[in-house]
Amino acid sequence: MLRHTVRMLLAPDDLPRLPVRAALADVDAALRDAGAAVLVAPPGTGKTTLVPLALAADGTRVVVAEPRRVAARAAARRMADLLGEAVGGRIGYTVRGDRRVGRDTLVEVVTTGVLVRRLQRDPELAGTSAVILDECHERHLDSDLTLAFLVEVRATLRPDLRVLATSATADTPRLAQVLGEDGKAAPVLRAEAETYPIDVRWTPPAGAVAPPHGLRVDPRLLDHVAVTIRRALADGPGDVLAFLPGAREIETVAGRLRDADADVVRLHGRQSASAQDAALRAGPRRRVVLATAVAESSLTVPGVRAVVDAGLSRVPRRDHARGLGALVTVPVSRAAARQRAGRAGREAPGRVYRCWSAAQHARLPAQPEPEIAVADLTGFALDLALWGHPDGAGLRLPDAPPEGPLRAAREILRDLGALRADGAVTARGRALAGAGLHPRLARALSDAAGVVGARRAAEIVALLDDPGGGGDDLVAALRAARRENPPAWRAEVRRLTGHAADAATHQPDGAAPDLSDDRVTGLVVALAYPERVARVRDGGGRTYLMAGGTAAELSGGSALTGSAWLAIADADRAPGARTARIRWAAPLDEGTAREAAGALLTSETQVGWIDGDVVARTVQRLGALDLAQQRLDDPDPAAVTAALQDGLRRAGLGLLAWSREASELRERLAFAHAALGDPWPPVDDAALLAAADQWLGRARRRADLARIDMAAALRGLLPWQAAARLDEVAPERMRVPSGSRIRVSYADPQAPVLAVKLQEVFGWTDAPRVADGTVPVLLHLLSPAGRPVAVTRDLASFWSGGYAQVRAEMRGRYPRHPWPEDPTAAAPTRRANPRAR
Repeated sequence: MLRHTVRMLLAPDDLPRLPVRAALADVDAALRDAGAAVLVAPPGTGKTTLVPLALAADGTRVVVAEPRRVAARAAARRMADLLGEAVGGRIGYTVRGDRRVGRDTLVEVVTTGVLVRRLQRDPELAGTSAVILDECHERHLDSDLTLAFLVEVRATLRPDLRVLATSATADTPRLAQVLGEDGKAAPVLRAEAETYPIDVRWTPPAGAVAPPHGLRVDPRLLDHVAVTIRRALADGPGDVLAFLPGAREIETVAGRLRDADADVVRLHGRQSASAQDAALRAGPRRRVVLATAVAESSLTVPGVRAVVDAGLSRVPRRDHARGLGALVTVPVSRAAARQRAGRAGREAPGRVYRCWSAAQHARLPAQPEPEIAVADLTGFALDLALWGHPDGAGLRLPDAPPEGPLRAAREILRDLGALRADGAVTARGRALAGAGLHPRLARALSDAAGVVGARRAAEIVALLDDPGGGGDDLVAALRAARRENPPAWRAEVRRLTGHAADAATHQPDGAAPDLSDDRVTGLVVALAYPERVARVRDGGGRTYLMAGGTAAELSGGSALTGSAWLAIADADRAPGARTARIRWAAPLDEGTAREAAGALLTSETQVGWIDGDVVARTVQRLGALDLAQQRLDDPDPAAVTAALQDGLRRAGLGLLAWSREASELRERLAFAHAALGDPWPPVDDAALLAAADQWLGRARRRADLARIDMAAALRGLLPWQAAARLDEVAPERMRVPSGSRIRVSYADPQAPVLAVKLQEVFGWTDAPRVADGTVPVLLHLLSPAGRPVAVTRDLASFWSGGYAQVRAEMRGRYPRHPWPEDPTAAAPTRRANPRAR
């Protein structure tokens, strides 16, 4: 069966002699028996091109899903070349904004994003017999969704639909389990590659290089990459493929290679399709191909004998705490480094130059982190809701989405009007999903088109959807795009203009022609990211506060410095930094900010402790930004009391005027409570704050607190029976044998202290007691000069023991004072003996 059907597309002898040929019969058999399977094959084995031709050879239609547009077009072109025909015949492709298929198309290569949209429209995939999910190891959100949706389609609608997942470095057991049925894993097949040897050379920079932050890459690393590329050219024959994280770094390195004896070619996702295709064709002379991760897999760059790897990759990340999502630069995984190195050994022995050390390599993660664990899940959540599983439950996703980020994504979708409170998709949500954009950008395109015109809205959204290099001024970037008119941007503007014109309901294209580029750009950005509307907060005009509450700062020398308002399209925050860095923004005015971020507008009555005093006002806010306020002349007394209590909690009870009388009374009450409990009330800070409404009286602001008579306030807290007995339980002063009335200190509520000169207590045999006789007073017995000579609660023991030593030491120092041998029988005195004449 297989031999007969393959002949219908390509005779077996005409198939390229690639390793996967030997596995084609097994693949066909596994899919016929199990319906789903996993094919593990290293790069260069032909899995991307030969397997689809084999599965479609009986005239049935096969869809191949690739994670990237470049790979989708390249795979289609390669298969069409094998058949000796142009793309658009039996081999076609569909990527966002570009479709080449015909009535006779049997193999269609699509991106995973396109396949997700197609499954949402037509879950049965009518007319399709098999789907191949290529490069599953890359674990993009669309790849995970496609896999989960297809598993459910096979289980409920199309048990005859065959699904094959292919990869070079996937987590095979997990993938097989997801594709399996009835608890049994799907079969796993392997095709071994006849690879050429690759010489791995570790070439770390000689000096220190700063780690990447956000989109920033240390220029010293790029200098080193350029030097290493020149070394690779000198070390041996063939083309050089260099991996860099993004288009900006590609341009930087290309500039450093202007005088190299080779053609310098770029390959990245922001190029036009023709430019990408040209990079994948051999040139008339030696080439240096500067590429992003698009060249890691599914593509063969002909002529390559050497790979130079900068060791970096650009991936989506989201700072969920601050609502910031952006691309960031991270070290590659070991699996990705292995994929990249494999490009050097596809056609002959090769060499790879890794711009890091072997020790650093050992510390790299084994696999790339799946996007579902770290990326913005807003679009993912909308796709789940469209599919009927708003929380992902019941879907066989390779990894479950993290609960917190998924919940935050659903809240954003509700704010956009895309989801109802119960999680169901609204008509607006379906319209936003149809744009093929992040839901935020789809909302901005739809809402702005009716105000500023479809094309102007589309121009800005096309920029936001594919941010490039350059400065932080988005308006300047828009004008540059119009001037240079790059093909990829032009094609996307054309696509989005058509979609926006259909979505706009308020005005036709060309509306509001008098609006400046500044205002239009700011409006579109603010519609997409209302919580990133920001107002300047310092005199230097560089630091801003976003409506979402995050502080952000412009770089020095930015043309946006001094703008009163900004609409921030992109910002990132270094680990541990308190302030985000603004990467892309447009100037804004307050009126446009209010219009675009209207859902964040609130007005509230505010009575609270603010900046060290009670403030009563009506405040209008845009998220975290105070727009206007008006003083309240007659605030709620209960709210004022609560504000004063809050101020006392924050600043402490030192805001009150504590006289000596009040402080000592508080200490006596604290002692009584500690010693006897009820009915003596606690008077610690927490207790006084809890009872503040009983003693704050008519206080309305901070200055009033200092006028409160705290001694009277404390007495007001006492029950009448306790007030009558206070001097009995905790006497303020105590009469001693000499007749003096000495003040008792209750500073330590566990140990009241009576500090008295030793001669005044002659005749006492026991220390006095307080708290109804339950607590002995701690006697601090003083010398005639007022210095402690003994501390005791057991006076009898002191007289019979320690007193003799004190007497011996003191009588010579203070001869005019009595030091009797028997102090218990001596007369107490507070005076010295008269001088002898």
